[in-house]
Amino acid sequence: MTIPSTQAVLEQIRQVADEVIRPRWRNLGAGEVDEKRPGDLVTIADRESEERLTAWLREVAPGALVVGEEAVFANPDLPRGLVDADLAYTVDPVDGTRNFAAGSPDYAVMVAEVRRGVTTRSWILQPEHGRAFVAELGAGATLNGQPLTALRASDQPSGMSSRRELHGISVAEGWPEVTETALCCGIDYPMLALGEIDFICYWNLNPWDHLPGALLIRELGGSVSLLDGSDYGIELDQHGLVVAASSDVAATVLARWRPRA
Repeated sequence: MTIPSTQAVLEQIRQVADEVIRPRWRNLGAGEVDEKRPGDLVTIADRESEERLTAWLREVAPGALVVGEEAVFANPDLPRGLVDADLAYTVDPVDGTRNFAAGSPDYAVMVAEVRRGVTTRSWILQPEHGRAFVAELGAGATLNGQPLTALRASDQPSGMSSRRELHGISVAEGWPEVTETALCCGIDYPMLALGEIDFICYWNLNPWDHLPGALLIRELGGSVSLLDGSDYGIELDQHGLVVAASSDVAATVLARWRPRA
């Protein structure tokens, strides 16, 4: 089985971002932004980025399953192959498309490698912030090639959520109120990895959104849990996820959120 090196994948993601995505940032023309469904945007950059990354991955890893966000829109059953494929990759060509289309720098390009249902490597590139987060199972995580330190929850953990029912509440006494996410997993997860927040609550579990960040957080000692407290793997028919700097923070959040899920 041919497997591309970690650096080769990162370089390809950067190349696609530089050649396909960044030239369109704040420069999208008429007809280059569509809705897949009401409120769900897709741009020419999403489509061309996914095409380029998918073609490259299939070339360097013959036989690998590639699950891209836009391909899944056309074939909703495609992600089911992630569970038992010998080698697979998820591709989020422009994570945070709404941010990208609005001219915000808070978007990312994400790829995750999966072997027999286990995420083994992940890449999160934030093109406009000049940051690349890379994680490898059992080998830790880096930011622009420099090792990241293990997570440590603050005394008064702060968090974000994609669930409006949690906005403005304090999960526990003395904790800051929960705020809205950045609307981009490729921004949210790195915020937690850098200690800027202590937990995130999500509802939808699209694998291209969560597999890259989940590995990043776990390699730094954090927790990624479903609402029943079990570890997140590749859940295609469930909702609800708590990502936290520690298992204690996760337990506190889960206790508060479960009755409202």
